[in-house]
Formats: sequence, structure tokens, C-alpha cells
Amino acid sequence: MSADLKKSSSNGSEKSLINEEQQAKISEIRRLIGPLPEKLAIYCSDAAIARYLRARNWNVKKATKMLKETLKWRAEYKPEEIRWEEVAHEAETGKIYRSNYIDKHGRTVLVMRPSCQNSKSTKGQIRYLVYCMENAILNLPADQEQMVWLIDFNGFNLSHISLKVTRETAHVLQEHYPERLGVAILYNPPKFFEPFWTVAKPFLEPKTQNKVKFVYTDDPNTKKIMEDLFEMEKLESAFGGNDDSGFDINKYAERMREEDKRIPAFWTKSEAPPEPMPTSSVDLNSFDSDASDSGKVDGSASHVSDSESLISDKSVLVTKGSDNGNGSKELLYR
Repeated sequence: MSADLKKSSSNGSEKSLINEEQQAKISEIRRLIGPLPEKLAIYCSDAAIARYLRARNWNVKKATKMLKETLKWRAEYKPEEIRWEEVAHEAETGKIYRSNYIDKHGRTVLVMRPSCQNSKSTKGQIRYLVYCMENAILNLPADQEQMVWLIDFNGFNLSHISLKVTRETAHVLQEHYPERLGVAILYNPPKFFEPFWTVAKPFLEPKTQNKVKFVYTDDPNTKKIMEDLFEMEKLESAFGGNDDSGFDINKYAERMREEDKRIPAFWTKSEAPPEPMPTSSVDLNSFDSDASDSGKVDGSASHVSDSESLISDKSVLVTKGSDNGNGSKELLYR
């Protein structure tokens, strides 16, 4: 499928047809990557390739390198094989969860609560983060490919910051989930966070900067951000909404187990364009990040250099967790 995001505000992003020049670049990347085994071929839909191109400002060489690194990572890390029972212990406090509401644009919402960190294992925390990202993408509607992050800073202090986890989190999200963030709401961040943001902001693309919104309960102007994005009756009270139900780990666990059952069907139903399938397993060394250098990169259309940094709130993602529920598996990785 040929799809891309319209230029949009941070409020919403819907898909539209890409132009011929962009489609040519997608086809060029397919040629450079070559045939893939089934799961990776499913991953490499036109829309997925377009996300990597947008993350690298439509530079074919840079996007190909980035995508090859993700393909190697997915082949080794196998994010689509993570199941609830493997990560359930990381979720107990609600540090990250997919909410049972969506925003007004139909986007999946991930709630993150840094103060609810319950693990010292970097490996375990990243594994759970990846599980949450895969689940959020699985539940995106067919006309969306980005999600919303609601980051609740209630109870947060410097002791909750792990530079190692933050660095690894930023790496995974930037390199392997490009263009998946629609907007990040930083809800009641502490004052000490503002100087960090002032320092970090100049290093981010303007597009990325605009995805980060600061909201304070005592500021009517920023509260309007929530009203514009969410149905207040469905939004949980912790974010100024009217839903007092809160996070229930038992109900959430039941929901995740049911959703895990949907995963195998997707990865055996190829939505990728017709490509010759290799008869043997792909050599991971073929995904060397420099491999694309050997192929001729689109010589006609001009390429815009420089990459977009996806994560504008790197230090925010130290810990995460909470609850959500939405449906639609048609789009995953488009």
C-alpha cells in the first residue's frame, strides 16, 4: 500500500497518497534490500519504508541504512514474539500501559508513569517497552500510524532517572520505531525538568519539538490541549478527565492475554507487495549498515539530508506503565 502522512499539526496525522517521486524512492529501497523472509517482508510495507524515508528526510541511502539495521534488530530481538507472560512482572505497577481510550483522531494512547518504576533490569524494562510499542501499533486504526504518549510526572523525582535505561530507550525508539510518535504530553513535569528541556530542544528537529506538549493542571491554556485531544468523559482523572476507574493490573493482564492471540495471525498474513521469497534463511550479515553503499542510490530526485530525531523527550522515558484498549490490526507497520 502506498501511504504517507499528511502534513499535520501535533493533534492528528492521517494518511494520504504519496507522490510518484516518493514512490520511486520506496521502490529503490526495496531493490537495495532485496528479498526477505516472510515476517520481515510483512514489516516492509510501503508505508513502513516511507516512515524510514521521512525519518531521514527522504534520503534513500540514509533510510536504507536505517531500515537494514532495524531488520537485523528484528531478526535477532524478535519483538513480535514477546508475550504478556514474559513481561507481566514489569507491568504490575502501571508504569506503562495502553489506555482503554483513544484520542479524538483515533490514535492509540500509551500512558507512562516514571515514578512507578519497579525494576532495576535494563533488559527487562526495554523488553516491556518494546512489547508495549508493538501492542500499541497492533491496535492503531487503518487510517493512523502514529500514537500518543501521556507521561504522568506525579511523584517523579531525580531518583527515578536511569541514564542507562534512558539512553537505551531513546536508541530503540529512534532507530526502530521512526515516525510512530504523534504527540507526547508531559503532564505536570517538575520544575527541574524545564532546564533540561531548554538545553535539549535546540538539538531536535522543529517537527519533533512540536510533538512535545507541556501541560499543567493549574494552567488553563495548557489544559485546553487535553480538551482538544481527548473526550474528557473517557480520559482518566489523573490527566484531568472524568474517568476515575484507574489502572487495574488484573483486568489489564486479561486484555493483554487476549490481544496476544491476535499476533500470530498477522505475521502469517503477508501484506507486503509481491517479492520473491528466499528459500533459505537470510544472512544477517547482509544487513550490514554499509551494504546500501554498494547499490546505486536514486540518482534522479534530489535527497534532503539530515535525519529527524524521533524522541524529543528522551529523558522522560526512563520508566513507564498503565492501561488501554482499542481495535484494528489491519495497519500494523504500515
